[in-house]
Amino acid sequence: MIALIDYDAGNIKSVEKALELLGEQVVLTREPEILLGADKVILPGVGSFGDAMENLDRYGLISVIHKIVEKKTPFLGICLGLQLLFESSQESPGVPGLGILKGEILRIPGEEGLKIPHMGWNSLEFPRQGRLFREVPAGSYVYFVHSYYLRAAEEEIVTATTSYGTCIHASVEKDQVFACQFHPEKSSRVGLQILKNFADLGKEGI
Repeated sequence: MIALIDYDAGNIKSVEKALELLGEQVVLTREPEILLGADKVILPGVGSFGDAMENLDRYGLISVIHKIVEKKTPFLGICLGLQLLFESSQESPGVPGLGILKGEILRIPGEEGLKIPHMGWNSLEFPRQGRLFREVPAGSYVYFVHSYYLRAAEEEIVTATTSYGTCIHASVEKDQVFACQFHPEKSSRVGLQILKNFADLGKEGI
């Protein structure tokens, strides 16, 4: 069973529908017992970094997320969910993130001809082999919607990058923690393969 963390963020239902399309059993919940007992956990969402951290705190989910990660349960952050895993964001100065991974979230630098928020399809390059990208060729296109991007402190955890005014760390993997800035649930066949790869973790030695 895959648990989606319910913390009043946007776009969670589309992730749920994509996983159901893959035949996965999915539950949307903020109940600690269910989240801690799940086979895999996803932190999806779009919205403001500060509001999201406030909601996670209000629902008592910050300590639950840390316990899930400590248990080595496969954990996937999507879009805002990626950003929350890190230490801070320029979007909400003074608001600490979950701090599970080291790095900061920066505003995409403005330049002539570059629209912000970044909304659209961009291709991925893979500086390191990541388990999310099994059977996904380099150069594959995925869908982004964001104004802020990740600069990870540990280059070795970066498994995918893209370029949009700067080099964006588009996906990371460390132990059993995975995250992607793009939306796999909106990225057609490639995105479904990425979600399938996450769902298949632990099966047949994956």
